[in-house]
Amino acid sequence: MEEHQWIKTALTPFSWVYGFITTLRNLFYDIGLFSSTKVPQFVISTGNLTVGGTGKTPVVEYLTNLLSSATPLAILSRGYGRETRGFIQADADATAATIGDEPLQYFTKFGKKVTVAVCENRVKGALEINRTHPESRLLLLDDAYQHRAIRRDINLLLNDYNRPFYNDLPFPAGRLRETRKGANRADAVIVTKCPPSIDGNQRAQIRGEILKYAKPETPVFFAFTDYAGPLNYEGRPVSLKNVKMVAGIANPAPFAAYLEGRFDVVDKMIFPDHHNYSESDLQGLIKYLKNDTFVVTTEKDMVKLKPLVEKSGYAERFAYIPVAVNFGDDTLPFSQWITKQIDDRL
Repeated sequence: MEEHQWIKTALTPFSWVYGFITTLRNLFYDIGLFSSTKVPQFVISTGNLTVGGTGKTPVVEYLTNLLSSATPLAILSRGYGRETRGFIQADADATAATIGDEPLQYFTKFGKKVTVAVCENRVKGALEINRTHPESRLLLLDDAYQHRAIRRDINLLLNDYNRPFYNDLPFPAGRLRETRKGANRADAVIVTKCPPSIDGNQRAQIRGEILKYAKPETPVFFAFTDYAGPLNYEGRPVSLKNVKMVAGIANPAPFAAYLEGRFDVVDKMIFPDHHNYSESDLQGLIKYLKNDTFVVTTEKDMVKLKPLVEKSGYAERFAYIPVAVNFGDDTLPFSQWITKQIDDRL
């Protein structure tokens, strides 16, 4: 612990430099030296100040379920980890290599009712979506809090309950992509991954810490993670006892804790976030796999592993745990708030 603190202290001056650079960049956008382009769609951005693991994907899925029935909607992502460049609209031939794992998950789940596309240039991507799908009047931007070249109508900032931005420092001494003051661009803050036991006093304390950096009138909502029952790779419920955990996500600790609390975890294999699985990886997953054991993954890992697993003949030995966001007592307040923002301006 002392060694870790020593390293953090040594890196803090570099964090000051990094924070100054990001602050200067934001200032240039604020005063108009750098321009933000208004696109035809009503733009809702989700993102965070922290590097990875705040629960953006479940929030995007929640927003899609909440809003797409009333207004045609498109999801635009950078497509992190893909092996392609430029604008690509997801279709039946899409893979994690062509569009990235999270967009592939969106397309797998919502492709029949929403448009899913990737483009590293969000303005170009939004304009192309408008050209091909002018009916899609809502645009969800995935992980775009720092991507200020495109103007957004609603800026949602996610804050991980377990790793709050207000206790962190900019890179490299911490995990922040910019300084804490970046929270003042948020139209609302969602505290994700809250424990079921969180009470009113804790909510008030967290809200107070957030509003030290966000605008005073910024609403703060609290959300929980719901783990659904395990499904096989064909989407059918399956009963588990002994499991081999596999995860390639930014923060696998909550997933591991969930599995350990419900099943006998006989082994764990952790890969880097956005890991693209290979045939050799698959062989490592099934090596020494006993007949009474399932390989259990996250949904994001499932969409990448599924093609390999189906070819291997081991599909019946793989399962995944779907994850969703639950706003609990804030379900109605959040729904009312965001639909009012849209109704007032769309």
